[in-house]
Amino acid sequence: MTTKTRQKIYYAILVISVSALLTFGGGVYREVSASSDDTYRSLKIFSDVIEQLENNYVEEVDSKELIQKAIQGMVQSLDPHSTYLPPDAFELLQDDTKGEFSGVGIVITARKGMLTVVSPIEGTPAYRAGIKAGDIIYKVDGTPTREITIGETVKKIKGPKGTSVILTILRKGSSKPIDFKIVRNVIPIESVRHIMLNSKYGYVRIYNFTEKTTYDIEGALDELESGETELKGLIMDIRDNPGGLLPQAIGISELFLEEGTILSIKGRLKKHTQIYKAHKNEKKRDYPIIVLINGGSASASEIVAGALQDHKRALVLGTTSFGKGSVQTVKPLRDGSGLKFTIARYYTPSGQSIQAKGIEPDIILKRKMIEETETEEDWEDIYNIKEKDLKNHLEAEPDKKSEENFKSGKEEESTSDSSLEHTEFAALNLKTLMLDNQVSRALDILVSYEIFKNLKE
Repeated sequence: MTTKTRQKIYYAILVISVSALLTFGGGVYREVSASSDDTYRSLKIFSDVIEQLENNYVEEVDSKELIQKAIQGMVQSLDPHSTYLPPDAFELLQDDTKGEFSGVGIVITARKGMLTVVSPIEGTPAYRAGIKAGDIIYKVDGTPTREITIGETVKKIKGPKGTSVILTILRKGSSKPIDFKIVRNVIPIESVRHIMLNSKYGYVRIYNFTEKTTYDIEGALDELESGETELKGLIMDIRDNPGGLLPQAIGISELFLEEGTILSIKGRLKKHTQIYKAHKNEKKRDYPIIVLINGGSASASEIVAGALQDHKRALVLGTTSFGKGSVQTVKPLRDGSGLKFTIARYYTPSGQSIQAKGIEPDIILKRKMIEETETEEDWEDIYNIKEKDLKNHLEAEPDKKSEENFKSGKEEESTSDSSLEHTEFAALNLKTLMLDNQVSRALDILVSYEIFKNLKE
């Protein structure tokens, strides 16, 4: 082990030991001393392992890389949503939550070992250049994508506004690769799209919860409500929405609630415990709402669905949601990396934890596509795995000792993993929407409600 590496490890041991003493004070000196000794011995073993591998492993090892992987393993052993984010990954996470980034505007995914375009984002440089869904990204600026990770590919595609990148594409029907030189621009990450299903009923789709989502949905609602005919009902579609920022979920819920609890968060520490309340809105929205959910609706999506369901403000239709009832915070580290870790569980207004359980819809209806021939075809559900299936998932309730800590505390921001490959950007198409049996059923329910309400009058 090099002297520099050894100094870093022992410095970390020293800092942890001193921090433990300063945190607890002299009143429990013996307990703290024992805990510090245990920590020191464990870290000494860790440094011994690094030294052995560095000196004796069959091939030369990178100590920095080993330590990063050790940190990653340590954090991921806690629960599925806690993770160490190297600088590149931390930067991508920040882009996803900011609502925009500088790039070419494509949604990509790894498919059968090949980097494939899911769709070009409408109106972006890639869209205008002629990139199509199904195109395989063979090279980026001459570098074969098979030789680098998805994260490295994304980093190469992104870049400052006004600079260019060459994407070499393999396309079905083309005998040779095609080069596209694309000038980068600011790409908005659309989190909300909306459309009128007819003259009385609106539809709004929320794809994720970024910094701009509440603002975007307010704009969508204003448009839907400004028609010549009064809006009689709304379908809010949060299917396959993986979540995002906690304040946005609170803000969206509050648009439809005038009072009462939206969400309560209970953590081990007082500062991680909070009750969020609804307040009266400047604009009252009392039309009926149907919320569509499925197994891909997670985290912030479940907060919105749970709040509206518990307050009898919306009818929830679809299949049981993912079941992520925990709150994460992200802390930047000194080298540009980040630490995302769980700080609390959250509870719906009725006091229920959905952790590893999910939101149960009021009306259970599996998603199918209704063909124009009036036959039905099962639509593949790619979200078979739920929170309860994940390794090291938290239980729905903590132990009683943690329960006693439930007092009002300081608000914390939550982030949840959301990548572009899980986001849809295609413009909403009324004909396609009405072939979706869940959307069609939701509209039928809204129309029926209005008819029966008029009958009673």
